[in-house]
Amino acid sequence: MATITASPPRVGVPAFLKHRAVHKLLLLAVAAAILVPLANARWASGSWPGALTVDFSQPLAKASDWIIDNRDSHPLFLYFFGHVSNVVVIAVRAVYLTLLAVGWAGVTALGALVAWRVAGVKLALGTAAAFLACGLLGMWVPTMQTLALMVVAVLASVLVGVVLGLAAGLSDRMDRVLRPVLDTMQVLPAFAYLLPVVLIFGIGVPAAVLATVIYAAPPMARLTSLGLRGADQGVLEAVESLGSTARQRLLTARIPLARKELLLGVNQTIMMALSMAVIAAVIGAGGLGDRVYQALASVDVGAALAAGIPIVLLAVVLDRVTGAAGEKLGAEPEPNSGRGWLYALAGVVVVAVAGRLAGRLDWPESWVVGIAEPVNRAVDWMTAHLYSGVPVVGGTADWAGHFTTWVLDPMRSGLQALPWWGVLLIVAALAWVIGTWRTALTAVLAMAAIGVLGVWKPSLDTLSQVLAAVAVTLVVGFAVGIAAARSDRLERALRPVLDVFQTMPQFVYLIPVVALFGVGRAPAVAAAIVYALPAVVRITTQGLRQVDPAALESSSSLGATSWQQLRQVQLPLARPALLLAVNQGLVLVLAVVVIGGLVGGGALGYDVVFGLAQGDLATGLVAGGAIVCLGLMLDRVTQPTERRAKKGA
Repeated sequence: MATITASPPRVGVPAFLKHRAVHKLLLLAVAAAILVPLANARWASGSWPGALTVDFSQPLAKASDWIIDNRDSHPLFLYFFGHVSNVVVIAVRAVYLTLLAVGWAGVTALGALVAWRVAGVKLALGTAAAFLACGLLGMWVPTMQTLALMVVAVLASVLVGVVLGLAAGLSDRMDRVLRPVLDTMQVLPAFAYLLPVVLIFGIGVPAAVLATVIYAAPPMARLTSLGLRGADQGVLEAVESLGSTARQRLLTARIPLARKELLLGVNQTIMMALSMAVIAAVIGAGGLGDRVYQALASVDVGAALAAGIPIVLLAVVLDRVTGAAGEKLGAEPEPNSGRGWLYALAGVVVVAVAGRLAGRLDWPESWVVGIAEPVNRAVDWMTAHLYSGVPVVGGTADWAGHFTTWVLDPMRSGLQALPWWGVLLIVAALAWVIGTWRTALTAVLAMAAIGVLGVWKPSLDTLSQVLAAVAVTLVVGFAVGIAAARSDRLERALRPVLDVFQTMPQFVYLIPVVALFGVGRAPAVAAAIVYALPAVVRITTQGLRQVDPAALESSSSLGATSWQQLRQVQLPLARPALLLAVNQGLVLVLAVVVIGGLVGGGALGYDVVFGLAQGDLATGLVAGGAIVCLGLMLDRVTQPTERRAKKGA
């Protein structure tokens, strides 16, 4: 009788060792074990070696001197840049004079009637109230200056964006060429655009408009390309089968099918243009931004708030009107809609003519309500009672000091104490785990480029501020987003608050933090947190609400508690959205941390501000280049590849 012998049990491989991320980390550890001793032997100090640094100051200084010396005589400036500058000045002045000629009543009526035809009576009343509030605050003329600059900049941005978007949407080769350019422009903070534009066009409106166009055109280009590439293939094939040419297919099928993306691009372009138009006050754009900038320079919070409120009102109105227009696309047109527009235009003409005949084109001085003095009194009271010396909890200045001492200083010291190759190794590990080896290589090269530029320590200082701000933003944003996803009432209550905070330009966030915390790195971090928080909350809430209800019902039927559903079902399934929230939080935080150089944030932001103020092209451009590299690195280590995101979903 044969005997059956049992085979010895197999020794299983632990489950965690089968994970792809572990394999990547093991390979990286092997490479590090070989390369780190060599790097440590060659560069024992750990700081970025001077031999690997390239001095750009001399060539940039020569380029700056050449531009300054030839700006008034070289044909390139006389017959190209000069004509561009003249066209911009004429266009902005024409729009501004038209707005003044229409008068405050005509402009208010025009805005209200456009909002009425697009979105209804409620938004029309809100639009009229917003324009009237600008006048009541004594900011009618600065508001018209900003609006004139906005009109020209948005039209130019939309035109440039549509042209680039058409090229990228219709050609794979152009899409591959433009994608890294648009990526770079998207992660480059607005402040970094100003110096090279000023060098070519000088201080004034042309530089402000062109900087705004460069900053605001990429979203229009991206969304145009996305809309063209996402057009229904069945419709395109049907049109092609009718014998239409490529041009006819573009005009009759592709563009109409992409109209929602195009209008969303216009909406995003308007919001970014308004944000940049305010920041461009630093280079002579005038308008509301100039009032805010001058008030911040003198720490006049009341005057800054009086100019900041119209900026917020303009942003909210423009966002609502363009958003409502996008929602109406594709719907059945109302009967006699053309006649309604004619009546609305006739009403505007009547109001404008009546204002001119009554001699009431300018906003009456007697109708201005001064809020600067009471606001400054409130700030003085806050400074006396909340800034310091509050029992038990301490004052806002104490909080800022403790945050700087206990968080920002240790993080900066820790990052700057790491050997440069250790920083690159950490960046490679993070980027490779979440993406591919190409992602890791891009992130490492971007970080190494910072060292090559010779601004390693200031960049790590900026990075410490970004990481501290992002940590607070994610903790608060995830908590609020989870609560809003689980409560319809809380989400409805938060929606108007998030709408206002998300439409406010970056510059405006500096006003309250200066009043509460003074100047320094902590106020810059606080402004960055407030600016990035709405996006994180929205993305988190949306990601959790889009989890498949069947998965939640299945877990509930198995007896899972609400906490178990959140931890084991919703959060894992919402992983792509949560990673996107982290990515957007980082990019938005970096943008404001850099602007924080205006309120004592230091590091790269200070270098950009210094270069702009002194006309120092080398300092400003090198800092701007480092900001681009830092933003690119942060984008790569937090944004998974499309394949990984789909797998996680």
